Amino acid sequence: MFQSFADTASPDQGPPRLAMLREAMTRQGLSGFMVPRADAHQGEYVAPRDDRLAWLSGFTGSAGFCIALSDRAGVFVDGRYRVQVKAQVDTHHFTPVDWPEVKPADWLKDALPDGGKIGFDPWLYTPEQIETLEIALVGSGISLVSTQNLIDKIWPDQPDPPQGAIAPYPSELAGKTHTQKRALLAQHLKVHRHECAVITLPDSIAWLLNVRGHDIPRNPVAHAFAILHDTGQLTLFTDPGKVDDTLRAHLGSDIKIRPPNAFAPGLHSLTGPVRLDKASVPLWVVQQLDEAGVTHIWGQDPCILPKACKTDAEITATRTAHLRDGAALCEFLFWFDQHSPGTITEIDVVRQLEAYRRATGHLLDISFDTIAGAGPHGALAHYRVTQSSNRTLTDGDLLVLDGGGQYLDGTTDITRTLPVGKVGAEERSCFTRVLQGMIAMSRVRWPKGLAGRDLDVLARYPLWLNDQDYGHGTGHGVGVHLCVHEGPQRLSRVSEVPLEQGMIVSNEPGYYREGAFGIRIENLLVIQEATPLPQGDQTGKLHFETISFAPIDQRLIETDLLSQGERDWLNLYHATCMDKIGPLVSPKTRDWLEQATRPL
Repeated sequence: MFQSFADTASPDQGPPRLAMLREAMTRQGLSGFMVPRADAHQGEYVAPRDDRLAWLSGFTGSAGFCIALSDRAGVFVDGRYRVQVKAQVDTHHFTPVDWPEVKPADWLKDALPDGGKIGFDPWLYTPEQIETLEIALVGSGISLVSTQNLIDKIWPDQPDPPQGAIAPYPSELAGKTHTQKRALLAQHLKVHRHECAVITLPDSIAWLLNVRGHDIPRNPVAHAFAILHDTGQLTLFTDPGKVDDTLRAHLGSDIKIRPPNAFAPGLHSLTGPVRLDKASVPLWVVQQLDEAGVTHIWGQDPCILPKACKTDAEITATRTAHLRDGAALCEFLFWFDQHSPGTITEIDVVRQLEAYRRATGHLLDISFDTIAGAGPHGALAHYRVTQSSNRTLTDGDLLVLDGGGQYLDGTTDITRTLPVGKVGAEERSCFTRVLQGMIAMSRVRWPKGLAGRDLDVLARYPLWLNDQDYGHGTGHGVGVHLCVHEGPQRLSRVSEVPLEQGMIVSNEPGYYREGAFGIRIENLLVIQEATPLPQGDQTGKLHFETISFAPIDQRLIETDLLSQGERDWLNLYHATCMDKIGPLVSPKTRDWLEQATRPL
């Protein structure tokens, strides 16, 4: 299996490791040290070597950071991980901190009223992150000090850097060759009079060069850095052991391959101006350019928007991947309905769903560890089942099942909430409100130029009417056989990035009641030009095309709460599921699907 159920958190190891860190801080003359979740590429998912936050504290969530001082250590986590962090860290030594409500600068000023020096590794922080923190600390007497990574100094068995092979990605699936992409971006650099751009995001490099890697579980990317020149030529800095003759032939003569230790000399040799993305480049890169006297200019990673706006070929490919994945999910849902409460566990669920995805013959990996949270575990938005947490599904539980696959032609991510036996009226009414929000987002048409923050309220409105909400964004961007979480687009109250045609986003409102149950319903959507309505007097609208297909469990719907428009949407969606998925599943599953998609 791709997914493991081992317990990866080590709360008992946190205190002695924290003590070692404090000894290292004292030797360096530091009052504190910051330990982020991120690696040098600012990835959400990190290789075992870079999982420093988990090694130190025990917290294994995909977002967060620790600030360790001599007398306290705060573990900063957002709303997705407030419950999880309490179970994974030794709270006698580590204090969970609600972030972003509590800002790190405010926490530091309260903890160090007389000032102090806080160390950080410039490889793991962006200029934007450090600048924001420094501005907030003005007048406090607290300074930030760039230093070597103290965790690496005290981690005796730290794993080696990943060595996954890099392979070409078919141009027919990408829709453009890497030569075409480089030429397009080079012209962009020339227009802005930038001599080159430093690219540090692995998925940007993978997209630009039409390659995929194996350095990060669940994400088909390689650890590498790149310098793209305004001529279209590019230097790729990565371990030569990841490169074979097939890849060299794919890349061609315009792309030079250099080892990672050549990155600093490569930066020193530039003439500038060099374009850097303030939000993703390591501060270390800025330090190298400053040391060499090379001018740099802030500008967005030039791959970000072209990567987000998928080509027709990418959209066609990912539609195919989602139909294949939807069929596997429906096979699982039929299997699930054959089991009575008390007969299967969360691990059984994860294993069986992965087995059906594997049975397609096309699964290359799962796109993230499958979330299968029953009962109170469903209230943990990013719950990961382990051997010790494994729960038997019991009568009255809700099961939040969120998973996806990595296929050559697409990356999938879909969530369904399922009843185990007879579920209570409160759970059904909450489920229906979540469904109403999901339908509202699915149906919306909007003028070009609006951002995710302008639409996010649609999914929350039915919950708000009942004084309910959820602590995560409504949707994230998704790649095509790339990262399941891809920027810059999001459906979120904090996202200011305009939504554009070809972007893929998730639509996943939820509701979580700590200690009781969780609910989430998710489909993936592609932004498309909207056909003008005959009675309308405005043009230039966008809308969402749904590309995920699996029935939404009608046993959890309070039908009387739905409007006629909401019923019509659900009936049409279910009819489409039957039409598209029915021919792809086994006869018994097809019979089940016909009942599961019957009109309300």
